[in-house]
Amino acid sequence: MSTRVYNFSPGPGTLPYEVLEQAAKDVVNFQDTGMGLIEMSHRSKEFMAVTANAEQLLRELMEIPDNYKVLFLQGGASSQFFMIPMNLLGAGKKATYLNTGVWAKKAIKEAKLFGEINVAYSSEDRKFDRVPTEGEYTVPADSEYLYLVSNNTIYGTQFPTFPTTDKMLVCDMSSDILSRKFDVSKFGLIFAGAQKNMGPAGVTVVIIREDLLERTPAGTPTMLCYKTHADNGSMFNTPPCFSIYVVGEVLKWLKKQGGVAAMEKINKEKAALLYAAIDATPYYRGHAEPASRSLMNISFNLPTPELEVKFIAEATKAGLNGLKGHRSIGGCRASIYNAFPREGVVKLVEFMREFEKNNPA
Repeated sequence: MSTRVYNFSPGPGTLPYEVLEQAAKDVVNFQDTGMGLIEMSHRSKEFMAVTANAEQLLRELMEIPDNYKVLFLQGGASSQFFMIPMNLLGAGKKATYLNTGVWAKKAIKEAKLFGEINVAYSSEDRKFDRVPTEGEYTVPADSEYLYLVSNNTIYGTQFPTFPTTDKMLVCDMSSDILSRKFDVSKFGLIFAGAQKNMGPAGVTVVIIREDLLERTPAGTPTMLCYKTHADNGSMFNTPPCFSIYVVGEVLKWLKKQGGVAAMEKINKEKAALLYAAIDATPYYRGHAEPASRSLMNISFNLPTPELEVKFIAEATKAGLNGLKGHRSIGGCRASIYNAFPREGVVKLVEFMREFEKNNPA
């Protein structure tokens, strides 16, 4: 452990150390089978148990109702940008999207290939520094669904609460899934790339209400139909075995921490420490408006780009890794996902105070 750094990377993000240790063993010899996890058949009883356990834990931790399917898919979260409208829209159908960042904008572009898309809100002219309140947009009566990104990794914004609407909600939760409690039954479909808060890159989790499986237009390619994967238990083709396994191990770890409610409390405490340090001085400036601040990704700037470069370089030497902000807004970004330890936030806050003292603007 003495050689490990505090990993503030936005994704792939930090994972629980005990999960990494167990994975290292299981890659070589899984459960004393004499073969490694990544070389055994995905249809073996051992691996089928891995997948079933991961699904069961996710259902338990998120309190997923019985009338929802849990799918483990490939193609990254970005593939959902087109799979969702491909399956849920069609000729003459409309959907409403909220444009709160890069990933929402990409999803809008793909969705326009499959139906009429109403962009009810956009904060692009403000460099996506906020998410809307419900009074700032309307959802047309003929919309099939309302699409949003719950947390925006680049800009450090997050919906503090989810919209209340009679329209079905579809949500990209790639960077804050399992970080706070919410009612899954309010959503028609939830998806998340694993690599930010629940595992390594390679698997995307889709939680979809069962009745939606029958809405896919005729002529949709077999591999791109949600029903294909639901009917085959995510085993229609060889799934991303290692990634699913690690997701299951992370879920075991999360359950040991006390579940999602306990994790939400910890996440709020970690974020409060860092936001307090930013707000304590004009030297640091948070990108997101306070009411839209994320608990997962905290983007901030220093007085000059030169100081930002120096800050990142010195922080890296001090074992605070991955703090460089996204190129679209520059500055710094601290990603403090579920597995990121509180002591790492404390170390960053101490470093920030010392850096300001030694490097006046």
